[in-house]
Amino acid sequence: MRFPRSSGILLHPTSLPGPYGSGDFGPAAYHFADWLTTAGQKMWQILPLGGIGPGNSPYMSNSAFAGNVLLIDLDDLRTQGWLTDDDLAPHPDFKQQRVNFGVVYHFRLEKLRIAAWRFFSGKHRRAEFQAFCQEEKSWLDDYSLFMALAEKFQWQDWNLWEQDLAWRNPTAMKRAAATLTPEVMFWNFCQWCFFRQWRQLKQYANQRGIQIIGDIPIFIAYQSAEVWARRDLFELGPDDLPSVVAGVPPDFFSETGQRWGNPLYRWPAHEQEGYAWWIERMRKTAALVDIVRIDHFRGFAAYWEIPAEEPTAVLGRWQPGPGEKLFGAIQEALGRLPIIAEDLGVVTPDVVALRDKFRLPGMRILQFAFSGETDNPYLPHNFLNNTVVYCGTHDNDTALGWFGSASQRERNFACKYLGCDGSEIHWDLIRAASQSVADIAIYPLQDILGLGSEHRMNLPGKQGGYWEWRFEWEQVDALHAERLYEITAVHGRCPTDRLLLPA
Repeated sequence: MRFPRSSGILLHPTSLPGPYGSGDFGPAAYHFADWLTTAGQKMWQILPLGGIGPGNSPYMSNSAFAGNVLLIDLDDLRTQGWLTDDDLAPHPDFKQQRVNFGVVYHFRLEKLRIAAWRFFSGKHRRAEFQAFCQEEKSWLDDYSLFMALAEKFQWQDWNLWEQDLAWRNPTAMKRAAATLTPEVMFWNFCQWCFFRQWRQLKQYANQRGIQIIGDIPIFIAYQSAEVWARRDLFELGPDDLPSVVAGVPPDFFSETGQRWGNPLYRWPAHEQEGYAWWIERMRKTAALVDIVRIDHFRGFAAYWEIPAEEPTAVLGRWQPGPGEKLFGAIQEALGRLPIIAEDLGVVTPDVVALRDKFRLPGMRILQFAFSGETDNPYLPHNFLNNTVVYCGTHDNDTALGWFGSASQRERNFACKYLGCDGSEIHWDLIRAASQSVADIAIYPLQDILGLGSEHRMNLPGKQGGYWEWRFEWEQVDALHAERLYEITAVHGRCPTDRLLLPA
């Protein structure tokens, strides 16, 4: 699928400014949408919107369908009358430029519980809430009971719960649902708030000509509602633990590869039911965003299977993925969806064939462009139109950080290729991405602001200290938007109206 020539910014909502310890769907998100318009941008790319897992990663979600309750705008709940000014006094340990997840989680959950209690004590919007619960019943019932049980068992993995509940004995499940009704209703309330607020924010962005690029992780966490509810769809052993786990093999960046630890799919079971679980997952994601970026696309052609007992990814092996059978089933059920294939990593001919068969745009990262020769596929002169180009992604260093740690040869090649001296390498990469033939160009906000390595979002394979980056509006001035608009306009990614106005 071809997209109109355009560009945008990569920024997860948790990175937005705000008074409650992390960014959310509140006023700063609307202000950011306005800033994108001023800067001539038509895309806002985000990370997965699901709940976070180990290491606070949004790629280890506790549900394939539920939203991250930490993104709920608490100010909106005050407007609804479910929170007060006193409830929302900021915590002294909040940080403006980092998310302290331990503090933020407990603060926000406490406020959400207060809001839920007040909501259920009244009648305002109850019909709307009940309609949501009915519409989302296919996943919401399992998710909310899972979360209630996880709390009851002090967040132990579900295989350590009482056996009747771990194995979902119908009588035990019915009894638990009745006993834990208040807690189940609380999690229902949180999801209703999340989806109501997200749809309002997305509508606001769309009305301003901004499309949302969402992200669907290929895998979910073991400690998730869907693995608990559909054990048959995952490679679990007799003890209900994963027998094999996900990751990627050793490469230039890691001698031991990456052992992600997610359970792998039992693909024959998915095929037997016509890939219904994946079709529903894609349907729900496509309804939330305008364009879906599929994470680790190569894993659908072949994936790296690691024995669960192995501490690293070294002794894994390639296994065939579902390939075109899965994407054919999705296309037959849902039509041709607007999808971006994250085709990074070990790209073999079968990955390219799968991507091209469904005419999906792949990704190109400029930070990868200068380590080889002139035939490097990440150099702009080798791009195809049906491509999405990035200076870097959430997994890369910032442009300044990358350039500072690159080899002398890389830096020399980059400066010669870009026609620069490296003093503003972030803007040089932005300009190169913008003027390329790629249909979409995406820039991390860190590169617009010219920030160093301490502001990177993630470092693959490392636990702790990541996914925490935030910015403040004081870091953004009018020149950032003006300069980005000018680059965007002269390269045909937005109208030139303002650029060509008489002086």
